[in-house]
Amino acid sequence: MRIFENLESEVRGYIRSFPTIFETSKGATLTNEQGEEFIDFFAGAGTLNYGHNNPLISEALIKYLQKDGIVHGLDMATTAKKEFLQSFQDTILVPRNLDYKIQFTGPTGTNAVETALKLARLVKGRSNVVSFTNGFHGLTQGSSSVTGNNDYRDESYISRSNVSFMPFDGYFGDMNTMSIFRKFLEDSSSGLDIPAAVIVETIQGEGGINVASKEWLQELESICREYDILLIIDDIQVGNGRTGEFFSFEFAGINPDIITISKSIGGGLPMALVLLKPDLDQWKPGEHTGTFRGNNLAFVAARTAIEQYWQNDDLSNAVKYKEKIIKEELQRIAERFKEELDVEVRGRGLAYGFDIKNDNSIAGELSSYAFNEKLIIETCGSEDQIVKFLPPLIIDEEMLREGLKRFEKAIETLMAEKKEKLSGEF
Repeated sequence: MRIFENLESEVRGYIRSFPTIFETSKGATLTNEQGEEFIDFFAGAGTLNYGHNNPLISEALIKYLQKDGIVHGLDMATTAKKEFLQSFQDTILVPRNLDYKIQFTGPTGTNAVETALKLARLVKGRSNVVSFTNGFHGLTQGSSSVTGNNDYRDESYISRSNVSFMPFDGYFGDMNTMSIFRKFLEDSSSGLDIPAAVIVETIQGEGGINVASKEWLQELESICREYDILLIIDDIQVGNGRTGEFFSFEFAGINPDIITISKSIGGGLPMALVLLKPDLDQWKPGEHTGTFRGNNLAFVAARTAIEQYWQNDDLSNAVKYKEKIIKEELQRIAERFKEELDVEVRGRGLAYGFDIKNDNSIAGELSSYAFNEKLIIETCGSEDQIVKFLPPLIIDEEMLREGLKRFEKAIETLMAEKKEKLSGEF
């Protein structure tokens, strides 16, 4: 690991949580240089829904490269882009009765968010945007301004202006927080400028696997329509099948004005896009641009994934089946250790959180102990107090159960060591 310590910036993060050198990967596993195999419950922070080195995607990429297909083409027309657009329209948009234009942005999720915010302000002629407590939307300047966590909002690199925060669903327990948003909009002395847009995740991934209810999302959409506010759904981490539906908002029956998509849409390759209602497409040619807004390899990977996994309901049904397993097992584990840990299990699809409420440090320790059990799993939440489960969607049942078994073993070992240490003090 010395080369990384000597040459790579101190900003490196995940390498500290998982201190080994990975060499190969397949499906839901990573293998290090020593040949040790780890089960991956992290999936590139939600980038690898279709698994590592998915054979269908890899084969399509190899064939494309062997015939000298375009790799970089700015926003020029290419065969790869044409075929992706056709597949996305025919397989994703049309069956869901969705009518959107597609804008390709820079290759990461934060590029998509920056684009959505810029467009909303351009269209509405207003500067204010409403975001929600515990929201995470990226770490460039505009995206950081709508991100709630103070760790990412240092005055030295982001402007706090033109963004207002409202409480997310469940932030005040059983209170309907949409009533607060509505009151602020109704009261001309509230200090809240009518926003150009609101931006929201249906499940807050980095914020702690906080799940918005169907009713809350529907009321949010209703308020947006009433006050002429654009509704932006950030589907970067929990879209692309993570909830069992392609879009995480489908269950609520809402119709966002703008949707940001990245991570798994590229089949493991960098790709981001913005879906926008046709009447919002008010850009002048070249008004919002970038060198890498046409990753043709990602177009190939994305088209392959769409055609292989979204022509029918097989993947959706598999996610819903595996959700029952992960929910039941996590609830059983929480019950087993209820004397030591005060845990809330929550989530939807294959995005689940193990929220440890009585000790914020335990989640980080569990991630480390799980690593010792050859399980890759990360934490989330305002204090990193939640263990976050994001396995690849294609993980088989046997490996899913084995990973959960390793997680339980990590808790068992940690609790035993804490008990032994405590007894040694008396």
